[in-house]
Amino acid sequence: RATFMPKPIQGLTGNGCHAHISVWDSATGRNAFADDTKELGLSDSGRAFLGGIMKHASALAVITNPTVNSYKRINAPRTLSGATWAPNTVTWTGNNRTHMVRVPGPGRFELRLPDGAVNPYLLQAVIIAAGLSGLKSNADPGPRHDIDMYAEGHRIEGAPKLPLNLLDAIRAYDADPGLKAAMGAEFSAGYLKLKMQEWNAFVNHFSHWERDNTLDI
Repeated sequence: RATFMPKPIQGLTGNGCHAHISVWDSATGRNAFADDTKELGLSDSGRAFLGGIMKHASALAVITNPTVNSYKRINAPRTLSGATWAPNTVTWTGNNRTHMVRVPGPGRFELRLPDGAVNPYLLQAVIIAAGLSGLKSNADPGPRHDIDMYAEGHRIEGAPKLPLNLLDAIRAYDADPGLKAAMGAEFSAGYLKLKMQEWNAFVNHFSHWERDNTLDI
């Protein structure tokens, strides 16, 4: 059976929807993110756009990871392969697939946060919104880390953790007025209302886990 469910099988890797991001000048055909003289070949504009993604990462999650199940992928323990291949911390790196953002080569970067349940249209919109915010403020993406996040992530201090669940993601988005405004006040209010309804439906559901672990207390 085919599924886009972010984490359909416990112990195995989930379904991601990674986005490779670059910005091109339609008049000249030039990649605005490419500059061979800069770190990892990422121009000042590309770095600021990345800075916007990093700044708004926790708020992005409610759109890039839109279901209750999504957070079983990005906060999963190691799988049978030895890694989850999904991020749990807001970090960026070079050609290293254990971080939220990877810069695999000059002029582009890969956002590894989104999962298979994401709406592809909202994904493009929220990436652009966060990136434009970064360009406007010349946002700094922060230090680059090149360690294996699955083996040594505990060594990094100060990097924000991604939301632990859908409720945390809802709250992060609601606390980000800049991103809400960029996505549109009417859309943001309606989207948050829908996601709260989904969260409330989830917490009101009595699960087998609850019966198995608390019935005989």
